Amino acid sequence: MAYKAGIMKAKRAPDRKTLGEAYDCYIKDHSMLSPSTIAGYKRLRKNTFQSLMPRQLSNITNEAINREIRLMSEAGKSPKYIANAVGLLRPVLKEYHKDFELEIKMPKKKKPKSKAKSKLPTDKEIQDILTAAKDTEMELPILMGVWMGMRISEIRGVRFRDIEDNQLHICCVIVDDENGKPAEKDPKTDAGDRWIDIPPYVKSLIPDGEPDDHIVKLSGQAIYKRYSRLLEKAGIRHFRFHDLRCANAAAMIRLGIDSKYAMERNGWATEHMYKQVYGYIMDDQMSKESAAINAYFMPKIRIANKIANKK
Repeated sequence: MAYKAGIMKAKRAPDRKTLGEAYDCYIKDHSMLSPSTIAGYKRLRKNTFQSLMPRQLSNITNEAINREIRLMSEAGKSPKYIANAVGLLRPVLKEYHKDFELEIKMPKKKKPKSKAKSKLPTDKEIQDILTAAKDTEMELPILMGVWMGMRISEIRGVRFRDIEDNQLHICCVIVDDENGKPAEKDPKTDAGDRWIDIPPYVKSLIPDGEPDDHIVKLSGQAIYKRYSRLLEKAGIRHFRFHDLRCANAAAMIRLGIDSKYAMERNGWATEHMYKQVYGYIMDDQMSKESAAINAYFMPKIRIANKIANKK
């Protein structure tokens, strides 16, 4: 009677698949996504919730899922990694086990036990990187990353036809698929399709080329390896190439650049990405700010001590 009255809905039996088979079907059905996204899905399929993959969907429980999440946390997996794992599990269950109500207990974020050195390059290290890159084939891609805030996929994707006067149109990116082959695609978000100013010095480094030629012809692997060798040769601690883009964002924050401009310039869809994800403060800047605070309070402490000594 409840079903007929619409008060209750009859539960639909889950597909007669294992969780692993459901993952495989989901990935296959979404093959139109970018190669990097599909490659990420396949890595999660291979490395997460492995004890549950052979189970029939009807035997999947929240208790078992949360146990796997707890084990991942205890194994040292980051909250972001676990969130990505759950982020794929959720739509898989929604697609193939429609009436399953997923109840996740995410691990709490832990504060570091000790002060961790900034992963971003300091002002001095940025200077050292630029000095080491001077007059090398890596100078242009490095400046496009640290000065223009471009992703490595964007650096690989831009062509000479994308230059108009002193501006660069970022409208195509190149990423490697799971087989390591380059694939061209549109930017991931609408915000990623943008025009940015080309600094005069950077423009002076761009050679002449045919409209359809890429400005930077190096592969992603070649950029990374040559960049790493450049740092090692110069005695600079290692940074990801993407850290150059993060350092660009940190510099904009330190310079007080309006967030709306920063979002437009670096292609972020939300302010959260700018302030929360890229809102780093470099160690050298923290030291300067601490020194300024100390300089404010120390004279007051000296006066307080003098008054106390007179009593």
